[in-house]
Amino acid sequence: MTLALFCLASVSWAAQVAGTIVQLSGPLMARKADGGMRILSLKSEVESGDTLVTEKTTYAMVKFIDNSEITLKPSTTFKVENFSYDAANPGGDNASFNLVKGGLRSVTGLLGKRNKEKFALKTPSATIGIRGTTFIAEWVEPTAQAVAAREAYWMASTASLDPLAAPMQPLMLAQGPLPVRPAVMAPGLYVQVLDGMINLNNSGGNLNFSAGQFGFTPNPTVPPIVVPQNPGLQFAPPPVFNSSQPGSAGAAPPKSNAVDCEVR
Repeated sequence: MTLALFCLASVSWAAQVAGTIVQLSGPLMARKADGGMRILSLKSEVESGDTLVTEKTTYAMVKFIDNSEITLKPSTTFKVENFSYDAANPGGDNASFNLVKGGLRSVTGLLGKRNKEKFALKTPSATIGIRGTTFIAEWVEPTAQAVAAREAYWMASTASLDPLAAPMQPLMLAQGPLPVRPAVMAPGLYVQVLDGMINLNNSGGNLNFSAGQFGFTPNPTVPPIVVPQNPGLQFAPPPVFNSSQPGSAGAAPPKSNAVDCEVR
């Protein structure tokens, strides 16, 4: 009886498929919820709870069962914390992701269109919510070089400020001309909205960003700001990755019939 229940639970867990790898340009690993590792290929299934890791030259596109798409940049770590979609049960919708490292492009699917509030992309600096959209997000990790670039930015941006001004005042300069951008992007979360609208929210505040806008927040305690020009975001997957971008949104959700062999 115990063995039967265990097998039933295992089958139930394995059936929680969130999406499928539909484009891939290099090595891609999946860390399973139980700690196991799996090498993914085209048509491999991605399950709720998987953490996907791309190599330094790998772009990977996941097509989720609601027809949404997330394309991962090279050197990215991305977790599908919880994904649940049933066309007949809108109340059970849930799309919770975590961008641990690197960057991605997200295209809203059926879940995001009918239950926008059920989508959440967590990052170390803020949580991204959607309003039916296509956007790019990138988390730049702190490094010695990046920290030096950030200090240079702050020195340049505060040079003409009143010395008695509040410490947060330099952030307001993002609404006007920026000093020359350093070669390395400062640590933090960067976003670019290609279509629709997103919301960035953290303990410092929240802000909506519309199509054509760029945003930034360095850490969870600093409110998001609008950046008037591209701060250095680059997203250049192979051309074939763009074949399913807006314009093919009416396509039916993919049927997943791939079977992967995994040793747990």
